[in-house]
Amino acid sequence: MTLRVTHCPVNIAGIPWENVQALRRKGVAARLVVFERGKLHPEADVSLDRAGPLPLRLVQQFAAFAKLAPQTDIFHFYFGLTLIPKSVQFPLLRLLGKKSVFHYLGSDIRGKTPAELAFGKRADAEIVGSYDATRWVPEAHVIPPGLDLRPFTPPPPSDNPRPLVVHAPSNREKKGTRYVIEACEQLPVDLDIVEGVPHDVARERYARADIVVDQLNAGWHGVFALESMALGKPVVTYLKPDVVERSAEGFGVRLPVVPATKETLVDALRPLVEQPALRREIGAASRAYVEQVHDVDRIADRLVDLYRQL
Repeated sequence: MTLRVTHCPVNIAGIPWENVQALRRKGVAARLVVFERGKLHPEADVSLDRAGPLPLRLVQQFAAFAKLAPQTDIFHFYFGLTLIPKSVQFPLLRLLGKKSVFHYLGSDIRGKTPAELAFGKRADAEIVGSYDATRWVPEAHVIPPGLDLRPFTPPPPSDNPRPLVVHAPSNREKKGTRYVIEACEQLPVDLDIVEGVPHDVARERYARADIVVDQLNAGWHGVFALESMALGKPVVTYLKPDVVERSAEGFGVRLPVVPATKETLVDALRPLVEQPALRREIGAASRAYVEQVHDVDRIADRLVDLYRQL
């Protein structure tokens, strides 16, 4: 019998859509239903395109759930959100014999208390994307974000003596953009800050990078870093050393990202600026790492295993 899974109700960073596509290739009847199509990631099978005051939006959401429930075995929720209010969502799922998963993506749990995240225990399983995130949801399954690597043809970093540094902040304050600008002003580099453009345009600009700087606050990398690594770029970001060790143990391979803090960013960048061969060496190791840990088809296998356990 074909497993039927509805992913909903947002497409943050394109991760839900990538998962749905890979699950379909595995024979799962997967679909993505969103409240609204995102500006940067508009991909979805169905968008409710909610409009009007809250009561009307709730009517639209309940109607969608009523239609989807008979066609779904497992609801895979993202970003701590559900199709209808949680107080009603989980009693209805139990009543209908449906299973559910909460899949957290980072900022939805970072810094929150156990009480604030207690709602997650109502689902049959919880997923986080990194070992860094387990400090907020210790019992969650660690399944890293997946990338469809087929569109990523790695153009190696150039020999340009004035390399191009690319930085793509979703939020300048959270990503430490000010420190990236200050560091680049002290080095013979050009800086491209990618903001507010469609994802396909952004990816073209990532592909032109010689060096990528992800973030200087969170302590772990995001999807932007993964896409840059898939393109064979050396990535510099702030990493918590203990999480690097836990990840190496858990994934069986060490992350080849160059670690930096606000204070050490210039020193971390300088060898990459001065040595084109080092840029290419780390870039090649980065692509190999993504192939081993983040290939979305491997991630889909892990999701199917988890679904079968529910």
